[in-house]
Amino acid sequence: MMENRVLIASKIAPVRFREATFEDYPQIATLESRYGLQPKTYDEWTHLWLHNPTYRRLSDWPIGWVCENEEDEIVGCVGNVPLAYEFGNRALIAATSRALVVDARYRPYAFALLGHFFNQTNVDLFLNTTVNARASTLQQAFRATRVPAGTWDRSAFWITNYPAFASSLLVRKELRGGALLSYLLSSGLLLKDTFSRKRLRASGKGVEIEFCEHFDERFDVFWQRVRKSTDGLRGTRSGAVLDWHFKDALATGRAWVLTASDGTGLSAYGIFRRQDNPEFGLNRIRLVDFQALDGHVGLLKPILFGAIERARREGLHMLEALGFCAGKQEIIESLSPYYRELSSWRYFYRTNDESLAASLKDPEVWDATCFDGDASL
Repeated sequence: MMENRVLIASKIAPVRFREATFEDYPQIATLESRYGLQPKTYDEWTHLWLHNPTYRRLSDWPIGWVCENEEDEIVGCVGNVPLAYEFGNRALIAATSRALVVDARYRPYAFALLGHFFNQTNVDLFLNTTVNARASTLQQAFRATRVPAGTWDRSAFWITNYPAFASSLLVRKELRGGALLSYLLSSGLLLKDTFSRKRLRASGKGVEIEFCEHFDERFDVFWQRVRKSTDGLRGTRSGAVLDWHFKDALATGRAWVLTASDGTGLSAYGIFRRQDNPEFGLNRIRLVDFQALDGHVGLLKPILFGAIERARREGLHMLEALGFCAGKQEIIESLSPYYRELSSWRYFYRTNDESLAASLKDPEVWDATCFDGDASL
């Protein structure tokens, strides 16, 4: 176990860095809560590694790092989750950081803490997909680069509950006006959307669109067909990986899976994940992945429509889509969404392999979605 003491400035107490253990969970969860993160339960947190197909076949993989003060209190932490990727016929080990958080009194140590993540030598590709405005400076300091595919500082969305969305927006903007202003705002939004709603009513001819509650053998067959049709970078989406990635969310109703099938099996699927914002009372679900066989990307329309209709029935406030390559983004934009600007570019990557780095500069090799990194874990 790596352990060392670092003193950055005389005014800051020294800390000790070491690899995290599962026994650190109580202190890590407390630290995350203190700084506005939403910690997972112990079972959900350990699931990131103990049931991770990639972690289980690796040896000596650190689950993350912590820094402790002189009273042995954890004052900083960052998770380290392994993921399986492919580039053409080459298998890659990717690492994604998770929940970098440092106590305000020890904030100068954030750079050294993240350094433990980027200094790993057994990693082909580093992916960070939940980078906020403060952390983006750290990413660039470690020579991480913005992903060249998709727009990761703006999201598209559709309103699915006008009164609730309007109330949340007023809270976010700190505007007063109560029920009257909320009513006027929601009525205006509803009227605007009425004119474009026909565009959402897209159907896949000869294809059945339905929700499913688990990843069966059809997803393995689909994954093998997708692998044969692409030479770019793609995260592994076998049935076992999908089950690990979304198991807890599916079990608690926080994830939806919509499939498009014809007589030969799956033609496409979309996965949606709850991404609520409790601070503003916003109940939101996000399209985090969409995969289709060659020639079937148009099935994104009926899949989106099916999810939007369910969000309306269940009273969710909005459905959101973030990222995606040009072909998928074109379909999203054709459905008249609203847009919101994000505080920073969310998706950064780095590789120490010069040949791979040169290839990844090409936007065409990417199929970047919120399935990557920890954005939907």
